[in-house]
Amino acid sequence: MKIKSIIKKVLLLITLVFTISTLQYCKSSKETTVKKEEPAVTYTKHIAPVMERSCAPCHFPENGKKKFLDTYGAVKNNIEDIIARVELPVTEKKYMPFKSKKPALTPKEIAMLKQWVASGYSE
Repeated sequence: MKIKSIIKKVLLLITLVFTISTLQYCKSSKETTVKKEEPAVTYTKHIAPVMERSCAPCHFPENGKKKFLDTYGAVKNNIEDIIARVELPVTEKKYMPFKSKKPALTPKEIAMLKQWVASGYSE
C-alpha cells in the first residue's frame, strides 16, 4: 500500500508541474503577441494640415513671399530645415512660424514630423 500511495503522489506532482508550466506558457505567449502599432504618419492626413495651419499664408502660393511649402515634394525636400527651425527657441531669428504670427507647433506635431521622416515620407 505504501508504494501505491507514493506513486499517486508522484503522479499528482508531475501533473501539477505540467499544468503550471503549460499555463505559464499560455500567459507569456499572449503578452508577446499583443502589441499596439503606431498609426502610419502620412503627408495627406497628418503633415499637410499642420503645414496649412502653421505655415500659410507665408509659404503658400497665393500670398507666399517665401519658399513654398504647399506640396508633398516641397515639404519632403525641406523637412530637415523645417524641423530644425520649429525646434529653435522662439527668440532665435530663424524660428518658425515667423514672429509667432501663427501658432507654434506642439511637441506632438514636431514628433509627428520626425516620425514621418523615419517612416519613409508616406504620401
